Amino acid sequence: MSALLLLVLRAGRGWRAGVPAAACLQLATSAGTQPRRAMAQYHTEERGEPCSHNYRLFFKNVTGHYISPFHDIPLKVNSKENLFNMIVEIPRWTNAKMEIATEEPLNPIKHYVKDGKLRYVANIFPYKGYIWNYGTLPQEVVTLPDYLTWEDPCQKDKSTNCCGDNDPIDVCEIGSKILSCGEVIQVKILGILALIDEGETDWKLIAINVNDPEASKFHDIDDVKKFKPGYLEATLNWFRLYKVPDGKPENQFAFNGEFRNKAFALEVVKSTHQCWKALLMKKCNGGTINCTNVQVSESPFCCTQEEARSLVESVSSSPNKESNKEEQVWHFLGK
Repeated sequence: MSALLLLVLRAGRGWRAGVPAAACLQLATSAGTQPRRAMAQYHTEERGEPCSHNYRLFFKNVTGHYISPFHDIPLKVNSKENLFNMIVEIPRWTNAKMEIATEEPLNPIKHYVKDGKLRYVANIFPYKGYIWNYGTLPQEVVTLPDYLTWEDPCQKDKSTNCCGDNDPIDVCEIGSKILSCGEVIQVKILGILALIDEGETDWKLIAINVNDPEASKFHDIDDVKKFKPGYLEATLNWFRLYKVPDGKPENQFAFNGEFRNKAFALEVVKSTHQCWKALLMKKCNGGTINCTNVQVSESPFCCTQEEARSLVESVSSSPNKESNKEEQVWHFLGK
């Protein structure tokens, strides 16, 4: 625990109290020393005002065409290596709950809203915001079996005996750099945690940026225990407690809270591919999930670049007065 707190203190400049979300994102961008190889392939475009209900972060590919990060960014870097693209939604040490808008066309990143209010994760001592770079995996565009990992709410997971949460699989990136919201990086998957969130399976992948200075040391979940002692225990405790300040009970875990290894994690990713393939090809009911894409020509949801541009331009770019900044409150739960 003390090792994690030391990391927080060292990274303190990235989470000064009262700094708006936009400033945090800019600071996170400047924290990296070198551009990442995957970053140059994708760019983002902001619309609306940060810290507001109408803020949206859209994605473009290297040619400047609008794409869906949910559907049009390849899942794997290549077919031979177990390297995956990751979309960063929330930089480490920040509190704003940013997420891919799965129910909106082209799936921009937005601020999560609940009960009409922008949501921020609570600070539970000694943790400040999210203790990793947090995000999700995208899909494979070229070969149909490799689609974005998606937890089917209608299908029980054989490992957890619970249904999915209707969201992409989350990723906790444990590297040393503070990344940016909307950044696309390449990661190695090391293991996985099975969180049971209000009765639903909510997998949490543990991964590391391949461009991290220490990435060569990490190959499986045991390497996290060896080279970052206390990090997995802190991760388990964070997920167990993070909803308590909102008046909810502690979260539960499958496998008695034990982290599963890389091989198990890759099988989870593989098994969810088939659920996603059916969703994208309209072979199952996706509910409110928006499958609009521009690059998967086999999908009935594929649209033209002109249609994609019109969708983006229809989103308001004017400031929204109904905004609320995060409050820096610390919670001491005595555990």
